[in-house]
Amino acid sequence: MAIRGGRLGGLLALLAEELRVGCGAGRLVESLWAEELPEHPAKALQTLVSRVRAVVGSEVVVSTASGYRLALDEEQVDVAAVLVRVAESRRFAGAGEHAAALASAEAGLALFEGAEAGGDGPLGELRAARCDTRGELERAKGLALSRLGLAGEALGALTELAKERTRDEELLVELLRCEAAVVGNSAALERYEEYRRSLRDELGSDPGAALQQVQRELLAADAPVLRSGVRHEPNSLLGRAGDIAAVLGLLREARVTSVVGAGGLGKTRLAHAVAREAPQRVVHFVELAGVATDDDVLGEVASAVGVGDAPSPVDGIVTALGAGLLVLDNCEHVLSGAADLVRELVFRTPEMRILITSRAPLGLSSEAVYPLPHLDLTTMVALFSQRARAARPAAGLPPTEVRELCASLDGLPLAAELAAARVRVMSVDEINKRLDDRFALLRGGGRDAPERHRTLHAVIDWSWHLLEPGAQSAMRTLSVFSGGFTADAAAFVTGDDGIVERLVDQSLLQVVEGEAGTRLRMLETVREFGVARREEAGETERVVDRFLEWVRDCAMRQPDSGLDTEIVRAVDAIRAEQDNLLQALRYAFDRDDNATIAAAASLLGTLWVTDSNLSRLAGLAADVPPALSRLRPAPDLIEATRAAAVWCAMSAFLIRGPRPLRALVTLRRLPPPDPDTMVGAAQIALCAPNLAALRELCDSERPLVAGAANFAHSYLAESANDLDSALESARRMLDRTGDAGPWMRALAHSRIGELCLQVDPGREAYLHLNAALSLMEELGAWPSAARARWAIVLANLQRGAFEEAEQGLDHLGDADLLEESGRRMFDACARAEILLSRGDIDGGLELWREAVDQLRDTHDRWALEVSAVAVVAHARHGRLDLVADVAGALPGMLSAMLPSASAADFPGCGTLALAIAVSTEDAGAKAHLIALAERFGVRQDFQPTMSLAWARSVAMEADPAAYASAVSAYAGLGLDDLRHRLGSRLNSARAHT
Repeated sequence: MAIRGGRLGGLLALLAEELRVGCGAGRLVESLWAEELPEHPAKALQTLVSRVRAVVGSEVVVSTASGYRLALDEEQVDVAAVLVRVAESRRFAGAGEHAAALASAEAGLALFEGAEAGGDGPLGELRAARCDTRGELERAKGLALSRLGLAGEALGALTELAKERTRDEELLVELLRCEAAVVGNSAALERYEEYRRSLRDELGSDPGAALQQVQRELLAADAPVLRSGVRHEPNSLLGRAGDIAAVLGLLREARVTSVVGAGGLGKTRLAHAVAREAPQRVVHFVELAGVATDDDVLGEVASAVGVGDAPSPVDGIVTALGAGLLVLDNCEHVLSGAADLVRELVFRTPEMRILITSRAPLGLSSEAVYPLPHLDLTTMVALFSQRARAARPAAGLPPTEVRELCASLDGLPLAAELAAARVRVMSVDEINKRLDDRFALLRGGGRDAPERHRTLHAVIDWSWHLLEPGAQSAMRTLSVFSGGFTADAAAFVTGDDGIVERLVDQSLLQVVEGEAGTRLRMLETVREFGVARREEAGETERVVDRFLEWVRDCAMRQPDSGLDTEIVRAVDAIRAEQDNLLQALRYAFDRDDNATIAAAASLLGTLWVTDSNLSRLAGLAADVPPALSRLRPAPDLIEATRAAAVWCAMSAFLIRGPRPLRALVTLRRLPPPDPDTMVGAAQIALCAPNLAALRELCDSERPLVAGAANFAHSYLAESANDLDSALESARRMLDRTGDAGPWMRALAHSRIGELCLQVDPGREAYLHLNAALSLMEELGAWPSAARARWAIVLANLQRGAFEEAEQGLDHLGDADLLEESGRRMFDACARAEILLSRGDIDGGLELWREAVDQLRDTHDRWALEVSAVAVVAHARHGRLDLVADVAGALPGMLSAMLPSASAADFPGCGTLALAIAVSTEDAGAKAHLIALAERFGVRQDFQPTMSLAWARSVAMEADPAAYASAVSAYAGLGLDDLRHRLGSRLNSARAHT
């Protein structure tokens, strides 16, 4: 019912505003006849009520003891109902029920549709009041739309509301999200920045936490695809915002930026912060603290970025990084090696940016040096107070004394943190007095040392002298660990079960939680201090002896069971000790300590086999067997020696290397193995005297022996390019390993899957790889699971499941997985096939050309395959002119490859032959080359491009008679004859390409 103006409308407005209790007669008269009271107020009011009852019904307006009220509920009166809708919408929004919040807001706004505005007296006042309510409903609707993901619908309303509600940060949060979704992140970030500046200028404050979080989310939406090795800090990084901005600015202008300063200044934390905010799409953060020599720098960086097995590690790094950012942390102890690598990278590419942290610059002309300043006094006070409160929340922190103490710390964050740790047992005044005494002592030292270096040592030395002699000895001993350690390891090398807790209390050790459990970490500066004190005490030989003894003990305590859940858990622990084991291996080689070489190699080999880290396994197989051949292991080290030799010998199968004679000699000299362990079963298979004996072992009644033998036989058959026999052995492996444990079954499924990708592409490969993935995830073998996921992407391409393939790539791109050589290139090639399958020919072919361009200076198997597939893809779509130079180079590549190609290399030769065939104009040569490609074998990883059915149709269309004749002629040829026939066909192809 529409309510008109005048006193009738005014009466209803007053009663509607007080719906529950009504209004007294006095208030009604005073409000309705505000200008002049009637001669008989009570009678005038009664007359007005009668008129209203005549309009709305006598039952609607009822009398009360003091006046009148409306006999209606809130839902029957619009001015009350809109308040109900506002309250509902707020309640639903608070509970996260945004669809219900939207419905309530829209229901409230619907009540305003067709309603008259304005008016005099009480009716006008009530309508004016409900205008604010309408604004609340519009706000609630806009917020709900945004939170439901309906950014396009919400944006206009939120934009208008923001003009009036300039400090409504809840509204601004949703407006930024909608603007980012509809217009773009840059527009939303620009709006945020305008708001931040206005807030700072007008109120001297910053946006609230929720708004800052949205800004971080918007920045993260534009963050690099890959952030490898970049850490998030456990607490806020105080006082470094200007330094972060300055370093980011230098990275925009200079090829190389070095953050230089003393230990303890926070260079590493700053570098992580810069890496998180860097605009580059790819960032690799490489820690060099565990690298012992200059010669090891290149290998460590290459391995960290996933190109450790590339023929040219420098080229591999350039390819992996592209226009990305490489961060090399803690370079001071390998300055020459780091400088050599950086110089080479600068020469090779104009796009890459490199960030260095070190105590001294590299001395390169391409280098911009940023001396990291000390923290100012205000920040030092804030840092000290933060850490002191964390150490003892109830500690007294008198401002004057805290400021005096922090002024003595020369702006060094480490000094502030170590001093704050003393608050656990001392007052600030006591710390001041003790610290002053210690500084005075150390300032009497050499004047050629930098002041900041002397001050840092004053803090560490002061903490050092607070330790009792046993703890000092422990610190000297524990400094031998370059990669952290467990409490058990600390107890082993120090002989003190309780030392870790005491050193943690002194803040000389940090507690770190990870997948392998709780570990202890010594700050690098503190560790260096401990190393120096160890050298001064003449204890290095004794400490290294004990360290190597710990490595041997670790190897002897490894489980003897098969590689099931128990050994995978053990592998997690080995992975955490990898830096320490590599350090031990270097010590052992320097000392000709063959027993420790065997122990460390057994552990590292177990890790690298489980992780499928073939490049590092190959290095182990090259360096370790000579030491094993000279070793006569003690009884308690026999199994570690056996494991080391097995992993070295197995690498020959996995990487198709030379026969591992020294490793096999070592194995044959050892006592007979236990056939019910993985290592023992593998030894039995590896030491089979001939192929007939290995085939006999394939049918062994012992599941692990049968599994290992079939695994080895499968690789031997693949090396001979007999993929059918290889697949048969892999299937037999699965049949024989029902009781061998989940790891052996996972290996069998994985082996069948990867062979099916070549022999029978499609569904079977997908099913077996998925089975392998499930078992690996059940075991927690995440690196191997990651590699299974890559293979599943190929299987999905082959079976035409392109949506699943794309989802798999997206999942792998976001996951925190180990990097491997060619990961990014594989991603690009797979996405190229997905685009082609969807009809985006231009997009797919462009991706293939980009892949070829990135590998143009690389000549490994992967680069050759990418070039060949790219040519075939362009040929299939009539665009060979776009890759004419690539196609023209293929015959030369194949000619260079053929003479030394083993049977295992034949599928690579066949892939190149197919690409040459489809790019030649000679019909006869085309038919013969396709027949030869089939005989050699063709890598069918990338579908639909590498379809053999399509290749056969091309041959039949070109010259069906020549093709049929060639298939028949080549069917029975041996390896040498095939090489000769293919070589002779290349000359004809060259002339017509």
